[in-house]
Amino acid sequence: MKDDNLSIQQKQSVNSNRVLGLDSILNIVIRKRGYDSMETGDDLMRHMQEQFKEKARKSESIYYPATDVVILRFMIEACWAPMLAAFSVPLDQSDDEVVIALCLEGFRSAVHVTAAMSMKTHRDAFVTSLAKFTSLHSPADIKQKNIDAIKAIVAIADEEGNYLQDAWEHILTCLSRFEHLHLLGEGAPPDATFFALPQNELENSKQARSNILPVLRKKGHGKIHNAASAMRRGSYDSAGIGGNVAAGITSEQMNNLVSNLNMLEQVGEVNRIFIRSQKLNSEAIIDFVKALCKVSMDELRSTSDPRVFSLTKIVEIAHYNMNRIRLVWSKIWQVLSDFFATIGCSENLSIAIFAMDSLRQLSMKFLEREELANYNFQNEFMKPFVIVMRKSSAVEIRELIIRCVSQMVLSRVNNIKSGWKSMFMVFTTAAYDDHKNIVLLAFEIIEKIVRDYFPYITETETTTFTDCVNCLIAFTNTRFNKEISLNAIGFLKFCASKLAEGDLGKETSEKVSPSSPQKGKEIKVDNGNPQKRPEIRKSALQLLFDTLRNYGQHFSLALWEKVFESVLFRIFDDARRVGDPSDNSPRRVPNGDIEELDEDAWLYETCTLALQLVVDLFVNFYDTVNPLLRKVLMLLVSFIKRPHQSLAGIGIAAFVRLMSNAGELFPEDKWLEVVSSLREAAKETLPDFSFVLDEDGQIWAQEEDLNGNNHAESAETITSNDDSDNNLRRHRLYAAISDVKCRAAIQLLLIQAVMEIYNMYRAQLSVKNTVILFDAVRAVAFHAHKINSDSALRPKLQELGSMTQMQDPPLLRLENESYQICLTLMQNLVLDRPPSYDESEVESYLVNLCQEVLQFYIDVAYTGQIPDSSSVDGRSHWMIPVGSGRRRELAARAPLIVATLQAICSLGESSFEKNLSSFLPLLSTLISCEHGSNEVQVALSDMLNSSVGPVLLRSC
Repeated sequence: MKDDNLSIQQKQSVNSNRVLGLDSILNIVIRKRGYDSMETGDDLMRHMQEQFKEKARKSESIYYPATDVVILRFMIEACWAPMLAAFSVPLDQSDDEVVIALCLEGFRSAVHVTAAMSMKTHRDAFVTSLAKFTSLHSPADIKQKNIDAIKAIVAIADEEGNYLQDAWEHILTCLSRFEHLHLLGEGAPPDATFFALPQNELENSKQARSNILPVLRKKGHGKIHNAASAMRRGSYDSAGIGGNVAAGITSEQMNNLVSNLNMLEQVGEVNRIFIRSQKLNSEAIIDFVKALCKVSMDELRSTSDPRVFSLTKIVEIAHYNMNRIRLVWSKIWQVLSDFFATIGCSENLSIAIFAMDSLRQLSMKFLEREELANYNFQNEFMKPFVIVMRKSSAVEIRELIIRCVSQMVLSRVNNIKSGWKSMFMVFTTAAYDDHKNIVLLAFEIIEKIVRDYFPYITETETTTFTDCVNCLIAFTNTRFNKEISLNAIGFLKFCASKLAEGDLGKETSEKVSPSSPQKGKEIKVDNGNPQKRPEIRKSALQLLFDTLRNYGQHFSLALWEKVFESVLFRIFDDARRVGDPSDNSPRRVPNGDIEELDEDAWLYETCTLALQLVVDLFVNFYDTVNPLLRKVLMLLVSFIKRPHQSLAGIGIAAFVRLMSNAGELFPEDKWLEVVSSLREAAKETLPDFSFVLDEDGQIWAQEEDLNGNNHAESAETITSNDDSDNNLRRHRLYAAISDVKCRAAIQLLLIQAVMEIYNMYRAQLSVKNTVILFDAVRAVAFHAHKINSDSALRPKLQELGSMTQMQDPPLLRLENESYQICLTLMQNLVLDRPPSYDESEVESYLVNLCQEVLQFYIDVAYTGQIPDSSSVDGRSHWMIPVGSGRRRELAARAPLIVATLQAICSLGESSFEKNLSSFLPLLSTLISCEHGSNEVQVALSDMLNSSVGPVLLRSC
C-alpha cells in the first residue's frame, strides 16, 4: 500500500472501519503508532504477541477495540492464500446452492477488502479466479453456479468500481464475452459477419453447413454456425471471443450449449455498468477507459472473428462522461485519442471505417458544446483525424475523414474554435494526396469555408488564419488540376486583403508560413506525363509582390526584414545553388528534356522576374527598408558569383536596375556598400587556369588524339580503352574549361555594368568610392594580363583549341576593356575634381596606370623577338619579325595604347613635365618596337610633336 494512502486511512480510521464493516469484527490489541513509523508486518505481529502475553499475566482482563484499519492489511497478507483456496475449491467441486452462495459471497468480500486497501496483487488474484469460474470462455460447460459467478462479477463492478484499477480489464473481458454469448443465444449474427475478411467468411460458411441440427434450425443456417462457433474454447486467457468450430460436435453438446445460452438471461442487463461509469471518481474513470480500450483492442485484433462491442461502449462512455470537468475529460481523451488513431489505421478496412464513424459521432456531440476562451480542447479532440489522415494507406478512410470534417463544418460551424487548426491540417494533408479525388473533394470544402465561413475562422485566434493560409499554399502545389492552384492563389489574395483590413490582429502577418512544405517550382509526374507550371508560378509571384506593394506601407522595418529574409530571399535558394561546387545540399535532378526546359524557364523567366520585383519593391519602400540594402546587395552578388553565365547575367542586370532606380537616393555610406559589393563580385569571379598547368603530358596527348579524330565529339564521349583515372581527369578538365570560360564572360559583363553605373552617377560618386571601383577593375585587368602573358599556359590552351574554343591570348578583350575603364575613371577624376579631390594622389594613380599599360605592350611586342646571329662577326644586326598571331595581338592592343598616350598628354603642363623622365624610356622603346597597326605610331608622333617637343625645347 502506498504511503500516502496509508496516511489517509490512518487519519480516517473510523470512516474506513464503517466502510469495511470492521467494527464488529476486529477486537484486538495493538499499540498506537505514529504516522512516521515504518515497521514491517512481522515486527508488528511480534509486538502484538508480546502485548498479548503481557496482558495475560495480569489478573484483570481489559478489552481493547481496534481503531487502526491498517491492521486488516497484515491479516489479509497472512491469510489471503488459504481464503482463496477455501472459496475456490468448494465452488469448483460442489453444486450445493448454499455452499456456492457462501463461496461467492466470500469472493465479493475479499475483493471488497483488497480493493479498498489498494492491495493490487491480492485483489487481482480474487478477481481473476472469480472470472474463470464464470466459464464464459467455455460456454458449453456453463452451469448455474457459473451464472451466479457472472452475477457476482457484475455486482463487484457495480459496487467496487472506484477501487478496481487494473482489475477492470478482467471484469470488462467477462462482460464482453457475456454479451457475445447473449447475442448468440438470441440468434443475432456476430460482428464477424460484417467485419471479418471475405476469405474468412467464406471458410466459416463452409464449415457451418455440416453442423446444422434440428434444435437450432429455426435460427437459420448462419445463426446455427454462430452458436456452434462458441462451442469449443481455449483457456481463460485466450484472446478474442469467436473461435473455429471443432469437428465432430455431438447433438448432446449442441443441446447443452443452447440450454446454457438460455440460462444467460438470468444475469439481466449489464449495460448499467457502462451507464454508471459517470459516477466513478476522477481516477477510477481513467482506469475504466484504459481497460475498456485494451479489451476493445483484443476484440478487434482477430482477423477471423473481430468484434466491436467494446468499441461501441467506448463511444457510449465518452458520451456519458463528456460533462466531467475539463481536466478529467482531457485525461480521458488522451487515452481515447491514441486508441482511435490506432484503430483508424487498421488493416481491416471495415473496422477502420467503423472507428472513424464512431469518432465522428463523438466529435459531433462534443462540438455541440461551446468551447471556453483560452481552451484548446477541440483541437486535441480532433487530432486522431489528422493522425489517421497522414498515416492511413486506405483511400476510403482518407475520403471518409474529409467527409466527416465537412459535416462538422456544415453543422457545427458556430461552435468551432480551436478545432479549425486540426481541420486545416486534415485539408493540408489532403492537398498532397496521391489520389485526385481526395484533392478535389478537399478543395471543394476549403472553397466553401473561405467563401461562406471566413468570419468564423478569423473571430477566434490569429493562428487559425495562419493555418488557413498554409492550407491554401498547399493547394497551390497540387499537380492534378491547374484550376485548383490558380483558385487557391486567388483565395490567398482574398486573405491578404482581409489581413490588410486590420481585423486579424497585429501579429498575424508575422506568423504566416513563408513557404509550403514542397517547392513551388518542383515538377510532379501524373501518369508519367510531366506537368509544367509556368502559369501558376507567374500568378503566385505576381500575387506575392502585388500584396507587398499594395500593403507594404503598413509594415515596420522588423516585419520587412522578416519578409525579405524568410520569404523573398528564399525564392532564390535553388537558383543560388546552381553550379556551386561547394554546396552539398541535395538538389532535384531534371528528369528528361522537358524538365530541363522547365528548369530553364524557371531561370530565364521566373527567377529573372522575381529578382526584378525584389529590386522594385526595395526601391518603392526605400525610406523604410534602406537598412536592408546590404542584404539585397549580398543577394545580387551571390548571383553574380555563381559560375553560371545566365544566373550571373540575371544578377548583374538586377544590380544595374537597382542602381538605376535608387542610386540617386543613396548617401555616401550606401554608395560605399555598393562599390564594395562590386569589388567583392569582381574578386570572386576571377578565372582560374591553374588546372591546365597541373595536368601532365599524357592527358594532353590523349585529348589531342581525341580531338584530331573527331572535332565534333562531345565532352562526354570517352573511348572504351581509357582507364577510369583518365576518365575522371578528363571530366574535371572539361568542367574546369567550362568554368573559366563562364567566369571570363561574367567579368566582362561585370566591368561593363560598373562603367554603366559610373556613367549614371559620375557626379555623385566621391573620390574614395571611385578609387574603390578603379582598384576592382584594375585587379581584373591585371589578372587577365597575367593569364595572357603566361608563356607556359598559352601553348597548352592552343593544344586544346577545338575543345576550349578560346582565342589566343584567352582574356585579351577582358584585359583591354578593363584597362580602358581604369583610364576613363582616372581621367574623369582629373577633369571633375570632386570634393575631397587630392591631385597628387589621383595623378599618381594615373601615371602608374599609364606606365603599366605601356610596359605590358612593350613586353608583348618584344616577346619572342631574338637577334639574328647568322652574321660572320657574330654581331646582331636585325630582329626576327613578330609572327602573324603576335601582330594580331598587338593590333588588338593598339586602341588601348593610343588612349594611354592621349591620357598622358591630358596631364597638366607641370605634371607632364614632372613625369616625363619616367615616360621617355618607354616612349623611345615604343618607337623602336614593331606594331600591329600604325595607330600607335601616329599617336606617338602626335604626342612627340604636341607635348614632348615643347618641353624639350623649353629645357634647351
